[in-house]
Amino acid sequence: MKHPAAISGLVFLAAGLILSPGFSRSSKSDPDPQQQLNAPPPAPQPLTVQQIRGGIYMVKGGSGANTGFFVGEKEVLVIDAKMTEESTRQILAEIAKLTPNPVKTILITHSDGDHVNGLTGFPGGLPVISQEETRRYMDEAFKDEKLRAYLPNKTFTDRWSLAVGKKKIELLHFGPAHTSGDAVVYFPQDKVAFIGDLAFTGRDPLIHRQKNGTSLGLMAVLRRIVDLDADVFIAGHSDPLAKDDIRALLVSIEGSQARVKAMVREGKTLDEIKKAFGVEDAPVQPGRQPRPSFIEVIYLDLTGKKLAEAPAGP
Repeated sequence: MKHPAAISGLVFLAAGLILSPGFSRSSKSDPDPQQQLNAPPPAPQPLTVQQIRGGIYMVKGGSGANTGFFVGEKEVLVIDAKMTEESTRQILAEIAKLTPNPVKTILITHSDGDHVNGLTGFPGGLPVISQEETRRYMDEAFKDEKLRAYLPNKTFTDRWSLAVGKKKIELLHFGPAHTSGDAVVYFPQDKVAFIGDLAFTGRDPLIHRQKNGTSLGLMAVLRRIVDLDADVFIAGHSDPLAKDDIRALLVSIEGSQARVKAMVREGKTLDEIKKAFGVEDAPVQPGRQPRPSFIEVIYLDLTGKKLAEAPAGP
């Protein structure tokens, strides 16, 4: 396995180029095919399993975001669930190659469909643990009765501790960020943390305002993540990250926020600020609400406005 420290410099550079105070980008260059009008979703990549440390594994590919699992002495704990039942069943097949131990617990980092819609691939009746806000969003989204059978049956507010054999695991909620229900799954003995969609590389951070996410909260949460005694961070859409990568992302976000704040004080309109950052409006898919860019989210958070209230340029 290529240790995260080996890729730290590359990720640091990518984060700096994309989010530094002087960066200029267009939403058209954002590698998010789902946002392109009439563009088909990309074909799923082959599912792969990467050992991170000890019994901790990361699963990439398939349909949906990165997931993970921990192989204990008598049982397996899984973190997130991909987007489809088929991909989840592929994860179970990969686990079976490593151990005969059954999956006994499922932990959820947040409520996005690419992290939870594959829950139906697991056996029914298992403990499913999430932050309470995540459970609420899943309850709103899960209309199908088959999915509803997998709603989290155990929730927490700020912290949940559990043990799988001798392994201690903590679920930590540091406040609203990507959503208002983000959970960090922390293995303190191994210094590994699964952080869901709290960090991206090669693209802007993503804030779900409809789930009460906030760019200001993201900075506060990233500071708490940096303070963890961890040196490997598993995000939903990247290779393993090192602490320097999280620090670089935080510095870049802080720089962007400072620049937007200065332009707001100068009386710049939202359109003028977007132009200064090179942000263009992405095409809107039929039946879907437009997703504000990260710069727009910063502006809205700083001004307290809603998107429809933001003054346009001349």
